[in-house]
Amino acid sequence: MKRKLIVLAALVSIFTIAILARFFIFDNPGATGRIKILSSPTAGVFINDVGVGKTPFEDRLKPGEYSIRLIPEGEGSESIAWEGKVSIYAHTLTYISREMGTSDLTSAGEILSVVKIDSKPKGETGEIELVTDPPGAIVFLNNEEKGVTPLILQDVPVGEHELAVYLPGFFRRTKKIQIDKKGYRVQASIKMALDKSHKTLEEELEKAAIEATKEADLNKEEEIETKTLMILDTPTGFLNVRAEPSVSGNKVSEVKPGEEYVYAEEDDGWYKILLENEENGWVHGDYVELN
Repeated sequence: MKRKLIVLAALVSIFTIAILARFFIFDNPGATGRIKILSSPTAGVFINDVGVGKTPFEDRLKPGEYSIRLIPEGEGSESIAWEGKVSIYAHTLTYISREMGTSDLTSAGEILSVVKIDSKPKGETGEIELVTDPPGAIVFLNNEEKGVTPLILQDVPVGEHELAVYLPGFFRRTKKIQIDKKGYRVQASIKMALDKSHKTLEEELEKAAIEATKEADLNKEEEIETKTLMILDTPTGFLNVRAEPSVSGNKVSEVKPGEEYVYAEEDDGWYKILLENEENGWVHGDYVELN
């Protein structure tokens, strides 16, 4: 009996040790980092090709690099999937936000992670490291311009800050950035979406030239319409319309006294009028009266 009690006590001890080891070693939150994923539209979440749920998604992972894939859900969704690699760091949060459009150019999003800075910070400050796709975006921190990406902002006070990036031809992106502790760096990777409504300078100039030409043509038409003449009585009861401003010019039509016509130009006493069939012809000034 005594021997059985000893064996039972040993088994209980082993079980207790296993539970404590699992809690303090394997499941210890201090040895993991958090990941949080948001998306529009809702998407299935795959980590290292294993389905783990759908957005919004949040979990703890061991530190390391992971492959993340988001597949939009819903029948008839025209949004494209997204895939990328992220690093998880102990004691910190890695945040992924994606706005999945119909193409990579119209998709946008951010990946934010926090790492400890090797160098000693100046006071209660941290850093922000920023890259954008495409690069060369103008960076604003709390509405103050700081430079263009890629960029590292140093000596940023601990607390919440508004970070914005802008690049002509792309939608402006604005995010709240939180530096929780001194000596830490927020790494921000921002994908910018193409603004299809944006016009380049060349396109704007071309559009302005076309509008100017249209306006000039309209003004010319209005000017032409204001120049009219009336046909006067003639010995024959009609007036010849000729192809050239000359009596030797070919006759193209006849006009009658009392009729009014728009004329475009004058040449040595002859007037070029617009006929009803939209053809032009010349009539002599002796038998017309300008209005």
